[in-house]
Amino acid sequence: MNSDEILSSEDFKKCVDFHGHICPGLAIGYRAAKAGLERLDESRAADEELVAIVENNACGVDAVQVLTGCTFGKGNFIYKDHGKQVFTFLGRKSGKGVRVAKKPDLSDRSEKRQELFKKIREETASEEERKTFREMHRQRACEILDKPAEELFSIRFVDVALPPKAVIEPSVVCEECGEPTMASRLTEENGRKVCGECLEKGR
Repeated sequence: MNSDEILSSEDFKKCVDFHGHICPGLAIGYRAAKAGLERLDESRAADEELVAIVENNACGVDAVQVLTGCTFGKGNFIYKDHGKQVFTFLGRKSGKGVRVAKKPDLSDRSEKRQELFKKIREETASEEERKTFREMHRQRACEILDKPAEELFSIRFVDVALPPKAVIEPSVVCEECGEPTMASRLTEENGRKVCGECLEKGR
């Protein structure tokens, strides 16, 4: 599929709806998730059939959540703060894992786009500059959507231990704030069971 076909596809539209706009980062996450699912021969998880491990908290992880069905709420979306555009996908049934890492030459070094982005962040950009930036942003996203996955990423199968399934346990009232807290997250402090927030406040 080329960028025009992807942009008009239902799954990409869902990613845009969830994220809020089209951008290069969303395109990277979309392509990474598609590459991972294809190599694992998996489809979107309804429950915990898949696990996604992401090493950044940038735009692309929104596409990963939409396409894989891996979310924080289901406990099969794991965030590691490494600041890297690396995505690992695991299939519980097959036991297979695939690591999808953005190649170094993918980064866009357009000085004009970076300059406009800075102005927008500082809220000094004119409406014309904002329009120009959106057009450049969309064009960059299209370039990413048009490239073969092998040009965008280093992709390899990996052996990664599957994390346990989401823990569901009863809540216990924190003896400091009185708020229900997952029992395993309480800490005994001076003979009282307190939550992490109260523990931090007391130190």
